[in-house]
Amino acid sequence: MGTKVLPLKEMSIERIYNGEKATYEVPIYQRNYAWEKDEIFALIQDIYDAFSLPEKKIYFIGTLVSYHKGDLIYEVIDGQQRLTTINLILSVLKINCQNKLTYRARKKSNDTMLSIPSFDIAELDHGIVKGYEFVKNAINEIIPKTTLEDFKNYFRSNVHLIHYEVPKDIDLNHYFEIMNSRGEQLEKHEIVKARLIERLNDDDKGKFNRIWEFCSEMNVYIQQKYNDPNIFGNDHSQLKILMFDRLPNVYDNFDRIKINDLINLKSSDKQQDEESKIDTFQPIMDFSNFLLIVLKLTRSEENSFKPENFILDDKELINEFDKVNIDEIFVRKFGYNLLKAKYFLDNFIVHHSNEDDTIENNPWKLQYWQKEGKTGYLKNLDGDSEYQKKLVQLLSMFEVSFTARQRKNFLFYCLLYLFRSEDRDICKYCEFVSGLADKYFKDVYLMAKNLNENNTPTPGSFDNAVLKDNILDITPHNDNLNFVSIYGDGSTSSKGIPLFIFNYLDFKLWEKYDTKLRGEKTKDDSEERKEFFDTLGCGDFGLKLFEQFYFSRTRRSLEHYFPTANATGTNGLPNQVQINCFGNYAMIGSEVNISASNWSPKTKLDHYLDASGKIKQISVASIKFMVMMQKCKDNQNEARVTGQEWNFEDIKSHQVKMIKVLFNVNN
Repeated sequence: MGTKVLPLKEMSIERIYNGEKATYEVPIYQRNYAWEKDEIFALIQDIYDAFSLPEKKIYFIGTLVSYHKGDLIYEVIDGQQRLTTINLILSVLKINCQNKLTYRARKKSNDTMLSIPSFDIAELDHGIVKGYEFVKNAINEIIPKTTLEDFKNYFRSNVHLIHYEVPKDIDLNHYFEIMNSRGEQLEKHEIVKARLIERLNDDDKGKFNRIWEFCSEMNVYIQQKYNDPNIFGNDHSQLKILMFDRLPNVYDNFDRIKINDLINLKSSDKQQDEESKIDTFQPIMDFSNFLLIVLKLTRSEENSFKPENFILDDKELINEFDKVNIDEIFVRKFGYNLLKAKYFLDNFIVHHSNEDDTIENNPWKLQYWQKEGKTGYLKNLDGDSEYQKKLVQLLSMFEVSFTARQRKNFLFYCLLYLFRSEDRDICKYCEFVSGLADKYFKDVYLMAKNLNENNTPTPGSFDNAVLKDNILDITPHNDNLNFVSIYGDGSTSSKGIPLFIFNYLDFKLWEKYDTKLRGEKTKDDSEERKEFFDTLGCGDFGLKLFEQFYFSRTRRSLEHYFPTANATGTNGLPNQVQINCFGNYAMIGSEVNISASNWSPKTKLDHYLDASGKIKQISVASIKFMVMMQKCKDNQNEARVTGQEWNFEDIKSHQVKMIKVLFNVNN
């Protein structure tokens, strides 16, 4: 009997795109490209981590399933999202491809791919545009310039896919049915659950399972799932239980339970009040990464624990649990900490409402859930107080700066503070989060030893700065607060400026407004208002922007206000070095940035402030950017020569003004 050879090929990226001639065609029934920033950053980070290993082994990034239609055309059945991302990475790395990736009956997608990197066409596939921008930002942020060429070679040769070519005589409809119904591989958090729960006695298994099941629904307030006055009091607003032992028993049958049942266990709890409406929101992290934060919180009680060596990345979930002696005592402690952390996460950390970002409505909410009778409702953590407003801005500022799953150190510090605070006074909590932002700026981002070649914080730099013997320390200790020495002033080429710097500045600008202009001081002719805009270095553009300002998740791209294409250094224009400094950068939506990157400052001013609605104002509503545009408008009104509305002198002056705001220096 002959041996049947499976139609599987292990293929490098180089072989897929530059090997045997082929066209990979995405059929019309496949959805549009939809990978977001977190998925793209995670993929590139994982590849770079593998590249950084001394032995530089092969790194597998999944499976490509295709059907050979003939004429060397392969219809992509499964893997088009990953294949498109690879294509975008190759484009950013400037690696030529002889083989094509096309989209059947999707002209907009094909044209967009062909227009990379200028995107100078009328109709764009904005999913691909955003993906390209995310890839470019990820490569700039993660990969040091000195290793970029070696990384390119590794990506081409050592990053592999398994290509499964579906047999020609297969019924594709039947194949899809098989794919949709096949058993899925266990997720890492399910394996962890099984390991933990098997250490408990039967009564505690029920308690632990209920906590796990309820906490895993990251988009629902824990009080609405754990609907028990013994846990959260009669109004469900406060965590009353102080340890695992005091949780009420769950009367499920756990006799002779199998390991598979431990994984898929569903509690028989019937206490959920069906009359209460479930209040959902968009969580700021997934369950696997939340488990890592809870594990780090739990291990912080160990004297020998080294937090800087702990990896907040779900690909390390099982490895981090492997470092722990998992016994009954640990599992009970972890179970209670999981419940406690979910309560704090839901009620003391911002989350995003189920609404789109618009200029009129701040979707970031800092609310707690409570119950009155049979009715549950949400209330602001501190009403309409100044602390409430400031906390929403601070916490959302951190969140939009660190969306990547392995970068949420700030969330760990906030939860650690809440775990160790006795009264959780809102004023003190606000002071802590504000102090944490200042600590990040001064002791991480202004210390060269904590930054890599691209000025991105190195692994462990946050923990080394914020934690001293596992105790929170938010007092800045950096005595050399020299912004220009790290980020430049246009006299030398900049190594890069992290997004946190821009978001932190926008917060400081908003805080300056919130502190300086209240009541009578907001009148058009008030001295305080005139002084306020003088310190910003621009004319008065009104206060509505400040009143409506919030940190939008859509505003994550850096734009040169004076464009790269025009930076010739001739006829009084800035050169390429001069435009790559803090004074010429602004935060903006990636969709807007791609389409307008080569516009002149005057053209951008006319388009971005267009009231017709063609440009989404939320994309351009960074306070720093509005200050820059107002200065350009001021110069235009002063009859500057055309093309000189924003020159290097303006860039330098603006940077000096903004640095003073960063350091709370009065002009």
